[in-house]
Amino acid sequence: MSEQKIIVGPPKITRFEKARIVGARALQISMGAPILVDAAENTNPIDIALSELDAGILPITIRRTLPDGTFQDIPLKWLLS
Repeated sequence: MSEQKIIVGPPKITRFEKARIVGARALQISMGAPILVDAAENTNPIDIALSELDAGILPITIRRTLPDGTFQDIPLKWLLS
């Protein structure tokens, strides 16, 4: 796979994207989705979602859109590294 560049937006995850990802993942966990990390001490879905995000194991792609309609799909791994 060739090296891709992030052309739309900052080279790291924004606080708004982080909030959206954690909220969506916490909803999935509360609805019974499998947990991807060892959650022995965490019982709150939001805490579990945060630990999954910090571990960098969520298979999520973020779509950043410009006002002219162009967009870029960016894997979450690119923004966390």
